[in-house]
Amino acid sequence: MKPRVPGLARRAPSLIGLAVGLALLGGCSVGPDYHRPVIASGDRITAEPLPASTVSAPAKGGAAQHWAQPGQDIPAQWWRAFHSEALNALIQEAFKANPDVQAAQAALRQANDLVWAQRGFFLPTVQAGFSPSRSKNPTGTLQPTLQSGVPIYNLYTTQLSVGYTLDVFGGNRRQVETLIAQSDMQRFQLEATYLTLSTNVVTAAVQEAALRAQIAATERMVAIETEQLQIMMKEVDLGAISVSDATAQEVLLAQTAALLPPLRKQLAVQRDALTALLGRLPMQEPTEVFDLDTIDLPEELPLSLPSSIVEQRPDVRMAEEQLHAATAQVGVAIADMLPQVTIAASAGGTSTAFGHMFSTGNKFWTVGASLSQTLFDGGTLYFHERAARDGLDAAGAQYRGVVITAFQNVADTLHTLEFDAQGFKANLDAERSAERGLAYARRAQELGSVSYLTMLNAEQAYQQAVVNRIQAQANRYADTAALFQALGGGWWNRDAAEGKQR
Repeated sequence: MKPRVPGLARRAPSLIGLAVGLALLGGCSVGPDYHRPVIASGDRITAEPLPASTVSAPAKGGAAQHWAQPGQDIPAQWWRAFHSEALNALIQEAFKANPDVQAAQAALRQANDLVWAQRGFFLPTVQAGFSPSRSKNPTGTLQPTLQSGVPIYNLYTTQLSVGYTLDVFGGNRRQVETLIAQSDMQRFQLEATYLTLSTNVVTAAVQEAALRAQIAATERMVAIETEQLQIMMKEVDLGAISVSDATAQEVLLAQTAALLPPLRKQLAVQRDALTALLGRLPMQEPTEVFDLDTIDLPEELPLSLPSSIVEQRPDVRMAEEQLHAATAQVGVAIADMLPQVTIAASAGGTSTAFGHMFSTGNKFWTVGASLSQTLFDGGTLYFHERAARDGLDAAGAQYRGVVITAFQNVADTLHTLEFDAQGFKANLDAERSAERGLAYARRAQELGSVSYLTMLNAEQAYQQAVVNRIQAQANRYADTAALFQALGGGWWNRDAAEGKQR
């Protein structure tokens, strides 16, 4: 006959019913529910309305840039607006090989795995065990363990255990909510990495092109001044001019030539930086080179509504998910202070013979439940809950700070682009005026109406004007890329863009 545990068979259904009832009560979760913060409204970002377009100038990189209607979407591959196939290729390569992207991708996978790991606590834990042992009992003074009285015996025990902690107050649900928010944070961190990387590649290409243009302009000036010095040395031999005039030209040539090594150093460093963005070592420098003449200035500029910026900026979305996680952590801390309910069951068999573990009389089972409540812990749980609320306040303040910074970035970039255009036009005008002044000074010097010093000053003015115009042109390109970055870069359209490519 099978041995019976008095009342256990009758109580097991009651325990199970109690567990089911408590589980049903767990439909709600303690702690505050997350609500998205109120976002800014309005139809513009700057204090004053923007002009319909920037000023234009009749030169490469001087086109007027027009603002799109507020709310126009931003393409995922916004860098294609610069119309440079070399730039497009390097950005795609950087997305695949840059270590920062790979690290962000791994961090996102890790965050998703942690979500699934926490969700596992919603299900029972099932464990199987097998315990073999060999023992010898004393036979002189103690009763033998076995009824047979055999002092040396083997004992085999197999057991299956099931344990389940009821999420009565939603502590586990809040913890899963926290991890989902943290996973979303990592997703937006990955988008921010893509956006920063693509912007950095564009900026690096523009800076390289600007340096090449400055080097080329300086080399032209060196050639011109060298030729001028040769002519002046012949005139010194003929007694037409004084040695001091030729010496002044020689000094100017040396000063201009001295500008080349720093520029070439900057170009080499810039190439190394671009190579690193591609995930390569310095000796694996790309074959692509960039020139300002081969990069177009985007003329149609996006302009997002204030409410869209909050949706589009990865850093703002990261701060929002951080706020979400902090909200859920308050619920976790409150649930830890409330009773914890656990049910457990086990079944198995034990025997001195391996094959008889589940024979009649060798099987066993248990069913039970437990409820525990912390009565005193020195204030640990209380202060954990207070710390969670303090963390929520901090996350809320950080979110507001990130939003303010985001709007500041966009406003700064919009103002910068407007004044970049004005600066380029002014520098282009200055360059052309300096070029005309240099041509006039050379003719006048040949006729003897002005001194060589006047001509040398005109050459210096023209050289500086060329460099200033190149820098102003590069600023327009780089700050245009910064606008796309400030508005979020169109990451939300990436899936559609990639689908078209495939």
